[in-house]
Amino acid sequence: MPLTSRQQTIYWGFAIVVFLLLLYALGNVIMPFVLGGAIAYILDPVADRLQRLGLSRVVSVAVISVVALLLFVLAVLLVIPTLIRQTSDLIQIAPELFENLQVWLAARFPDLLVEGSTIRTQLDNIGSMIQSRGGALLETVVSSAMGLVNVVVLLVIVPVVAIYLLVDWDNMVARIDEMLPRDHVQTIRQLASQIDRTLASFIRGQGLVCLILGSYYAVALALVGLNFGLVVGAIAGALTFIPYVGAVVGGGLAMGLALFQFWGDWPWIIAVYAIFQSGQFVEGNILTPKLVGSSVGLHPVWLLFALSVFGSLFGFVGLLVAVPIAAVIGVLARFAVERYRASPLYRGTAED
Repeated sequence: MPLTSRQQTIYWGFAIVVFLLLLYALGNVIMPFVLGGAIAYILDPVADRLQRLGLSRVVSVAVISVVALLLFVLAVLLVIPTLIRQTSDLIQIAPELFENLQVWLAARFPDLLVEGSTIRTQLDNIGSMIQSRGGALLETVVSSAMGLVNVVVLLVIVPVVAIYLLVDWDNMVARIDEMLPRDHVQTIRQLASQIDRTLASFIRGQGLVCLILGSYYAVALALVGLNFGLVVGAIAGALTFIPYVGAVVGGGLAMGLALFQFWGDWPWIIAVYAIFQSGQFVEGNILTPKLVGSSVGLHPVWLLFALSVFGSLFGFVGLLVAVPIAAVIGVLARFAVERYRASPLYRGTAED
């Protein structure tokens, strides 16, 4: 006896609820598998391209693994220690930066910093607060990261999961397609295709944009001699996936540091400004149109909301899955709106 649409909706809705509850119950246990799956999804087009060049799937995955291992070793040896050291130094020097700001304001706006004024009191407290809380925050982040992503998970489990999934990716997709309900297989395939395009455009494309811009900012700021240029470049690059936020935060931090370091030496301050302006020009006119495209449909406010909600509900794992789930919900919401506009509920039944 075939199931009605209402019965199918109830069964599939119940299955989705059970699946979400299972994810919530497992929590951080599934994190290495989420990371491995994400890495396999991101690298699947690379493996497909190598296959089209004549390599087998296993050899393609082996080539990708060797290249990834080399990049990881270079990052551990060259980039990560410097990034951690500059971050720690920036936290330690924060009180001195605010003291310089206070001196600068006192010289140019003496009325603002009279003894006992609100601005002077706040400036006296901000530097020491950042130093104390910043150090505690850095220790918390490092200890939490090492607690959640320990050495075994980072160096063994995640790569192994990613390699196995990458080898069997096409077979898994085919098996899942065989399990789809036949009454709705075309609709599900259409939605899955749209979701894949959205995720590919945003995660793969925007991830590459973040990497390119972050590297550019870090190298360019280091070449002009800006202190903590690597940290500023990493922050700006990491936040680039939210439009304008990366440029505002990274650019504001870089300009603030440049004003303190190069005050009076205006060509270097202008150079720092030009670095971020050129980065934004290249991102808006070349990188984003070519690598991301215009079909993503993820509003910055929706991204911030998704990160906040899933981060508070599921912790670090929630932050990892927030953007993909937001993209999926966006595709499903647009599909629901299309169905609503084609339904009698929207069109009505009365004739003119």
